[in-house]
Amino acid sequence: MRALLIVLTVVEILAVVLVLVFYLVAIARSLQRTATLLGKVSFGVRAIETECAPIGPVVTTMNGQLEAIAGALAAVTGLAENKSVGSHVAVVNDR
Repeated sequence: MRALLIVLTVVEILAVVLVLVFYLVAIARSLQRTATLLGKVSFGVRAIETECAPIGPVVTTMNGQLEAIAGALAAVTGLAENKSVGSHVAVVNDR
């Protein structure tokens, strides 16, 4: 009986080791696929970075131009308000 228990224990230990090996191999394969996909993603991000690099200086230039336009529009708005107030006063005086 004791020999049977020893044999069953050894079989159980071998079964546990085999299951551990199986899952470790499965995890290793999964990590390998993940590393491959991350390499592709990294390559794509570098390509996007390269394509978008010229945007920074252009945006700075555009912001400067838009600020100049905003300043000019503020002046035009002020002139239009002065003009409309002046014409409104003239209409009121004509009555």
